[in-house]
Amino acid sequence: MNRRTGKRLSRLLVEAAGYGSTARVEALIGAGADPDGRDTDGTTALYVASVQGNPGGVRALLDAGADPNAHSGGPTDGTPLCAAACWGHVETVRALLAGGADPGLREDDGAGLSPLEWAVREEHEDVARLLREALPTAVDGT
Repeated sequence: MNRRTGKRLSRLLVEAAGYGSTARVEALIGAGADPDGRDTDGTTALYVASVQGNPGGVRALLDAGADPNAHSGGPTDGTPLCAAACWGHVETVRALLAGGADPGLREDDGAGLSPLEWAVREEHEDVARLLREALPTAVDGT
């Protein structure tokens, strides 16, 4: 596949993940889209699916080999698990944890908030409970 086609597929994959279309995500991956591909802002499809609370898209991307701990590169992006935790998407958090997301990974190269800190800050108790259970030592800074 040439570079131009790869970029186009990556952009389409990020869009599909954002609109919640699991079938479209799967079709684009089947067509050769890189599950870790990024749009022109550096945003990953997994990050967008996590922000939007799209557990089906998250599972499809993880099944295709997307890195569950990759930092998305857009101006306000971070990790998929932090995004899902911040917005209180319980099923998406479950899918990310099942797919190998590190519940202790902080955003901004370790200088930012952890998923648990996001969940506590935004008062998403169900998500905070899941993350506490996933952590070897529950430390949330609160």
